[in-house]
Amino acid sequence: MPSDRNVYGGELEPCSTDPTTGFLRDGCCRRVEGDHGRHELCAVMTESFLEFSAAQGNDLLTPRPEFDFPGLEAGDRWCLCLGRWIEALEADCAPPVVLEATHEAVLRDVEPDILREYEYDGTPIGDGE
Repeated sequence: MPSDRNVYGGELEPCSTDPTTGFLRDGCCRRVEGDHGRHELCAVMTESFLEFSAAQGNDLLTPRPEFDFPGLEAGDRWCLCLGRWIEALEADCAPPVVLEATHEAVLRDVEPDILREYEYDGTPIGDGE
């Protein structure tokens, strides 16, 4: 089985294991057959994105122990559904992207220049973004 590649063409790096993310809950934003949400983009959560997502009907803030979901806060890394990130981009609240941990399949739908514009620079994100 070939290894997953990131948007740079290198080996896909883990997005997060605390909290554990990914469609397969293995920490990676892999391209997975059957993942209709395409959890392929590793993003660093911001308050504005989390509020936007909740307003769209996907509350990522509230813990859901029945689904082993701890709830997210600003600064957490999470494999986002590609469509939700694009919606947030259009609403001017897209969170930063960890390109080394974002699957190359994202490039079919998002221009590389846009991804570079939103590249996470390592600056801590928290309560005042």
